[in-house]
Amino acid sequence: MKKGEIYEGVVERIDFPNKGRVHVEGETVTVKNAIPGQKIRFQINKKRKNRMEGRLLEVTEKSPMEKRDPVCSIFPSCGGCMYQTMSYEDQLAMKAGQVKKLLDDALVEAGQVNEAGEADYPFLGIKGSPKEFAYRNKMEFSFGDEYKDGPLSLGLHKKGSTYDVLTACDCKIVHEDFTKILTCVLAYFKERNASYYHKISHEGYLRHLLVRRAENTGEILVNLVTTSQEEWDLMPLVQEVLGLPLEGKVVGFLHIINDSLADVVKSDETKVLYGQDYFYEELLGLKFKITPFSFFQTNSRGAEVLYSTAREFVGETKDRTIFDLYSGTGTIAQILAPVAKEVIGVEIVEEAVTAAKENAEANGLTNCSFLAGDVLKVIDEIEEKPDFIVLDPPREGIHPKALPKIVDLYRCEKMLYISCKPTSLARDLVEFAKYGYRVEKVCCVDMFPGTVHVETVVLLSNGEVDSKEIRVEFSLEDMDMSEFQDGATYTQIKDYVLEHSGLKVSNLYISQIKRKCGIEVGKNYNLPKSEDSRQPLCPPEKEKAIREAFKYFGMI
Repeated sequence: MKKGEIYEGVVERIDFPNKGRVHVEGETVTVKNAIPGQKIRFQINKKRKNRMEGRLLEVTEKSPMEKRDPVCSIFPSCGGCMYQTMSYEDQLAMKAGQVKKLLDDALVEAGQVNEAGEADYPFLGIKGSPKEFAYRNKMEFSFGDEYKDGPLSLGLHKKGSTYDVLTACDCKIVHEDFTKILTCVLAYFKERNASYYHKISHEGYLRHLLVRRAENTGEILVNLVTTSQEEWDLMPLVQEVLGLPLEGKVVGFLHIINDSLADVVKSDETKVLYGQDYFYEELLGLKFKITPFSFFQTNSRGAEVLYSTAREFVGETKDRTIFDLYSGTGTIAQILAPVAKEVIGVEIVEEAVTAAKENAEANGLTNCSFLAGDVLKVIDEIEEKPDFIVLDPPREGIHPKALPKIVDLYRCEKMLYISCKPTSLARDLVEFAKYGYRVEKVCCVDMFPGTVHVETVVLLSNGEVDSKEIRVEFSLEDMDMSEFQDGATYTQIKDYVLEHSGLKVSNLYISQIKRKCGIEVGKNYNLPKSEDSRQPLCPPEKEKAIREAFKYFGMI
């Protein structure tokens, strides 16, 4: 098989996310955007030593799994909902199978197996979205043309194309209110021959239309994104949108100016043309304020299923301190807060942290706090110790340096991992296994019907030990005995400081003052990973309190 050659074959299976496997002439070729059972024509476009990839040219014979007709006019050119011709039951079964295969392979590698050498863990299947269609509460539509020098279009990028934009006049994964707003905005600028922003020349006016609509409140926020290269009177457009026969209600119309070269929705300046720059959504009895760029699950009803599953996995939370790492706008933290002692969220996006604090206050949650910063750095500064950790990282998974740090600092008996990318999850589970963590149970939740994406909820634990038979192997040379040396343990020192000064101190601060006092500390205990690492230094008032504790225990 050579690059550029064209072949035919049957798609035997689809691996996550959309990698079709076709066997031809004794070789396995990966062809994206296909459906199991389809007979396809494809062209070899990549060939490496152990891998060949093909580009889908044509579906010559439908799959037996394609039991219904497409539901929108731009399928399959759009590429967003590639599985819409499959029954929803078949979609769910395929996604569950993809995730299970990834996790099975990961746990076999990690050594979590039964006597037959198979992955040993409860896989609870997949929960479907309450709505298969009209489920999205956010869409970013692009301005452009469907072909070079064609008429203005507004919608979604053509599959495999950076430039061609297909008008999404009947997209079925959004509410009809989205379509009415899109159609109105497109007609307005077509009549006026307005230009769109060209990515190559960096010239033009119209960039994006960002629409957000709350599923449970019906509130709508419309955001028109343009460059500053032209000036248009947008108030007539605002009035036209406000006059549309919508099921929901427009609570804000914003004009966002973006002159950056990157093809992303961002703001250099935001003008409120009508109403307000936020809207409200409700989930599981809580209310959330959402701004144009706030992260919020794009399927509100599906999010309720996801978070209910997470809450079920967490179990009893009374009198427990929970860390919600990668907390976003704090949705999970606030759902757990009413039945927990304390919840602390950490999120790198400052806007999201601000929103989380506002939402927690509005929901009357006084035991819920949020910190802005990189998880890798912020966890050094938190003095509280969690009883339970929730991990909901971005698509790329947990930072390779953050994972061992989280484990080493806290050694929580149980953790919950919510993943939006199973391949990242599988990789991280192998790493967790190295620190003694086992997968207790797994459940998938389909938040994106018709698409390749799926969420996965995993409960991790440090495992259970048979009290009747324990075999321990250790080396005194490798042990950190500092916890038991010099008159007092770290816990005893913390308790003394808290009782006599009212201050909370961390292990990190105690080890820093030990070094200052010439007290031996385990060679790997709380040392920075590199010479230029920045760690928080113990404040003077806490150093004084720690030294008083050292004196009390006869350590200095």
